Amino acid sequence: MFNSLNFKVILFGFIFTFFSSFGQSFFLGLFNPSIRETLSISHGQFGTIYASATLLSSFILVWVGKKIDDMNIVKFASYVVILLSISSFLFSQISSIIFLFFAIFLMRLSGQGLMSHTASTTISRYFEKSRGRALSTSWLGLSFAEFVMPLFIVFLLTFIEWRNIWISISILIILILPIIIFFTVKNISLDTRENSISDNKIKNKIKQWKRSEVLKDYRFYIISFNMLAMPWIATGSFVYQSFISSSKGWGPYVIAQSFMVYSVMSVITLFFSGFLIDKFSSRKLLIYMNIPLIFSAFVLFYFNSPISSFVFLGLIGISNGFANVLGSSTWAEIYGVNYLGSIKALTGSLMVFSTALATVVFPRPAVPVKSILGNSPLSTIFRNVFLREGGRIVSSIVCGRYFSTQRKSFII
Repeated sequence: MFNSLNFKVILFGFIFTFFSSFGQSFFLGLFNPSIRETLSISHGQFGTIYASATLLSSFILVWVGKKIDDMNIVKFASYVVILLSISSFLFSQISSIIFLFFAIFLMRLSGQGLMSHTASTTISRYFEKSRGRALSTSWLGLSFAEFVMPLFIVFLLTFIEWRNIWISISILIILILPIIIFFTVKNISLDTRENSISDNKIKNKIKQWKRSEVLKDYRFYIISFNMLAMPWIATGSFVYQSFISSSKGWGPYVIAQSFMVYSVMSVITLFFSGFLIDKFSSRKLLIYMNIPLIFSAFVLFYFNSPISSFVFLGLIGISNGFANVLGSSTWAEIYGVNYLGSIKALTGSLMVFSTALATVVFPRPAVPVKSILGNSPLSTIFRNVFLREGGRIVSSIVCGRYFSTQRKSFII
């Protein structure tokens, strides 16, 4: 697995997933208080703007993301890096609600959307026999960012103005990533894929689906429904992390420190899931992916100790470790790799869409059960996470069981 070229491709994926963190909800959420103070807006207003911008980015991603199928990876990745650098600089210049909307839109499109899309599509397309392990290794980049960034940024914000942090990020991106692209993926294509003695046998069995064909396949919608629970719940928790902290009476460093547990659990799960996927297939792991999410909701609602923050994010980290790998390997297993870019652009767009809805739904009261659960802000979050997502998670477990027993139906 780890010959010279394989290592370079994995390194490319690792670094790109790390830098995708700048557009991820856990990172942007760290600047929520500073931005709200600057613009004098409420949690709800910030959430609405965040959701609207994220929603727009999900639509654009469908069109932009498919270009990776038609373009040299070096050229495509370079465009993405330039966009991310510009977006980061514009984020530092936020001065109005309209500017905030476009800044978040660009960060979500370039960071969460295109950086992750470029990394996972390249890895999934290049690797065959060891795809699971390669994906799990590359996604360690994001896990590493989730481990170090929250505490580091919270520390920097105590003595550096938030705008200067974003200017530094913009410069860092444009100085480092072009060099990484040139030295890692300039020589790769479908013709230079990882060699496997079973490659020809696999290619003969798996149909290479186009996106138009995928949209007509009912399995795509069921599996997508399964995969949206994780980004939905995680995004709502990350964007409103300051809201949760104030509701619980935690200090400013509690959730930032808890992200370290989240990252560690993600890494541990990534390692195991990569080997398990290569051994048993992605379909058999779908049944387990979302189980920790339901327990995380219980922990958030029933416990107030700062320790519960570590348990809460640790459980989400387990599901995240599974989701990061399964979100790429499953589609490659089922629909092939020739048109994987356009397919993943679609699934990535759905994922971004679910995160947009999360930022709108989470702060909104659930009136019918309000009298039962009370009026606290935290009860609002629990109602939306648990009651609205409980059905999604249970159904995802059922769907995972169904597809794990229908393996032959995926072979064309």
